[in-house]
Amino acid sequence: MSDIAYQTIDTRALHGLVQPDRIAPAMYHDPALFEAELDRIFYRTWIWVAHESELPNPGDFITTTIGRQPVIVVRDRTGEINVLQNRCRHRGATVCEAHKGNAKGFTCPYHSWSYALDGTLRALPYGDGYEGVCEKGDLPLVKLRVGVYQGLIFASFNDAVEPLEDFLGGAKPWIDLFMKQGAGYPIKANGEHKFKFKGNWKIQLENTTDLYHFPVVHKSWMKSIDDETAAAITSFMTSEDAFCRGLGNGHSLAVLMPELIDLDEDDGAPLPERFAPLAATLAERHAPDAVRRIVRSLMGVGFNLNLFPNLALSMAFFRVLRPISANETEIRHVALAMDGGPDEANRERLRIHEHFQGPFGFGSPDDAEAWERVQRGAHAGPDVPILVNRGLNRETTAANGEKTAHATDETGMREAYQQWRKMMEQR
Repeated sequence: MSDIAYQTIDTRALHGLVQPDRIAPAMYHDPALFEAELDRIFYRTWIWVAHESELPNPGDFITTTIGRQPVIVVRDRTGEINVLQNRCRHRGATVCEAHKGNAKGFTCPYHSWSYALDGTLRALPYGDGYEGVCEKGDLPLVKLRVGVYQGLIFASFNDAVEPLEDFLGGAKPWIDLFMKQGAGYPIKANGEHKFKFKGNWKIQLENTTDLYHFPVVHKSWMKSIDDETAAAITSFMTSEDAFCRGLGNGHSLAVLMPELIDLDEDDGAPLPERFAPLAATLAERHAPDAVRRIVRSLMGVGFNLNLFPNLALSMAFFRVLRPISANETEIRHVALAMDGGPDEANRERLRIHEHFQGPFGFGSPDDAEAWERVQRGAHAGPDVPILVNRGLNRETTAANGEKTAHATDETGMREAYQQWRKMMEQR
């Protein structure tokens, strides 16, 4: 934990930064606040690091970063998943630079200290220089706490962190529903791309359950698709059944297509015309019910789910954010596929993903431009608040504390900032 961060942040001032209906612009660009966020949020709670499908075999690994700290996510020879600090215990060099692969262990390139897949220090050259100085058993790669739910792998630097299932809380039933888009097949990661934008991580955090922006920012995408799809996607703007909900612990939900909340429940509506050729191809090898289930799942579920602080399960893909600085954030978009499902259906899923979220898609550039304009604009009028008050006049609270309003309202943002303040006020 950084003493510097605590010395520069007055916890009493946090009340002024985050209020029930507004936040201060400094939330987006204060570097001291950013350092405190790393310490009090990203190094204290559960952070999503990988999906189990990325590590199917012993020795499979990926490298990623939590805050500024590089880690290795690896399946060891017993099948256990370990998350290890990517840092040799000798002089601090990273022991793995590959993004992903399969390994029997990890060897530091500086002095050749070598580690097993569970982090155990296996060997160090010319060990006579350490006789009576240190023991190998005392110098493993540092392990993080690991939790897995529905194939989602989370890690935490905090040994005292609450159980993962308690942390996920009210989001768990929605994670379960999200995973049904495999149409009877397991879900697997199917490639990714990443990009950076010049803006604060919380701007993107807000975006996942901000459906109010969709028909404005994504006009170019809607012009590129058929009228039937565009009407279905934007029907939430006037639908009384579409809603946004705070799920506790900073997690939130935005339902834009209520008829696709639970993909096991088929209302019998005609399949979209655009998928008629694919449905005909699938019908050659699959029963009618299976064809309907696969086609209805192509665009994912009818909701976006935000898991505080770094993962969004957004209809048919994972969006992962990594804070780099107060003014820069890295985004990863992970495409999803049916593991063992029909190739032609998985190709269609990928084309849909590329068209909106892909590196040459319509959605991501439009979103990134909006995020960067928020970042630039936040420097103007430092005393003029950022409003998160939409829907306060129609927000209801259930017995379990979950707050619900219309899909276009800012209930999800308020949920996230409530958790932000709670974590930032803790010492």
